[in-house]
Amino acid sequence: MEIEHKVYPHLKKPFGAFCHAVRANGFLFLSGFTASETPAEHGDIVEQTESTLDQMKSLLEAEGMGLKDVVKVTVYVTELDRLMDVHDVRFRYFGDTLPASTLVQVTSLVRPSLKIEIEAVAALPN
Repeated sequence: MEIEHKVYPHLKKPFGAFCHAVRANGFLFLSGFTASETPAEHGDIVEQTESTLDQMKSLLEAEGMGLKDVVKVTVYVTELDRLMDVHDVRFRYFGDTLPASTLVQVTSLVRPSLKIEIEAVAALPN
């Protein structure tokens, strides 16, 4: 099995000891993305969700893929009071190709200003 660790120059450099994504066994595993160091970092959870999904979409497009190829997401949130708004954003971005999903509430993320982090697994095209 070939494993390829990917860092994309058009995205902000990963913070810490990880890469943006790993290609392995027919899948692309995306690290957790946040609105860190974007204009949305100090915005509300809706703005942060949009920023996060925009980054993930950009990474997938660099691979010739799209959000339709995402088969699983894990979502970490620090607040649940606007969860339905987060779901509305996800419906807008994923449309009819909703991935399997896990959502976990956490006390905090890497920066106190962050309200959401999303990681994903996408199926590579044949």
